[in-house]
Amino acid sequence: MVLARPKILSEADGDCVGIERIGGRSPVLLICEHASNALPAVFGDLGLPNEALSSHIAWDPGALAVARILSEALDATLVYQRFSRLIYDCNRPPSSPGAMPETSEIYAIPGNRDLSPEERLARTDSLYVPFHDAIRGLIRDRRARGQDSIIVTMHSFTPVYHGRERAVELGILHDEDSRLADRMLEMAAHAPLYRTERNEPYGPEDGVTHTLILHGLSNGLRNVMIEVRNDLIADDTGQRVLADYLKGLLQQSLDA
Repeated sequence: MVLARPKILSEADGDCVGIERIGGRSPVLLICEHASNALPAVFGDLGLPNEALSSHIAWDPGALAVARILSEALDATLVYQRFSRLIYDCNRPPSSPGAMPETSEIYAIPGNRDLSPEERLARTDSLYVPFHDAIRGLIRDRRARGQDSIIVTMHSFTPVYHGRERAVELGILHDEDSRLADRMLEMAAHAPLYRTERNEPYGPEDGVTHTLILHGLSNGLRNVMIEVRNDLIADDTGQRVLADYLKGLLQQSLDA
């Protein structure tokens, strides 16, 4: 007997994957896993106040805006998840407790408590699988037409976490393949507009490099994860300044 899986996305919710500039000529393939704080209608508010749903626990504020500016500036394809990481964090494998967290920083998430295996599988099938299948398909199609792919994932982080202030402003993260990260850190040292550090405020030991492993390391593609402190990209001016800086780092690093 096959158990029916709870329905996650309605017709009104639409697709979970957003793709922009699909014909972009740049080798850079931009990915934003935490682009949105939107919740599929079936979940209501997950039992959370508006304060929590608009905070960093639900998404990466400013990350999609910066990614879109970069996409235009580089003529790079952009892939992003249209729903909140509170439903499924697409930078975590299904086996990770963080994929569908019961708590995030100071908040308990009532709507994620005591999920059944069927509920977890439904979320995985509806959000995680199509998101990463879309990325696989893009890489496959680009390879077929002779276009290289360089995986660049865009994130933001909160200036204060568990009451502790973070001095780092820009994090350049990598897993086992540090080729692109090394170059970007080298270039950043020559133009230190932001306090930039390697594998901060998170690193591979925190389980944040899943997308890099899945699409970069597994395919032998250069890859990097970019973390920006979200107070720096809270408005259009900050987003454009930061995006322009990242454009320079990426272009110089790829040229090198």
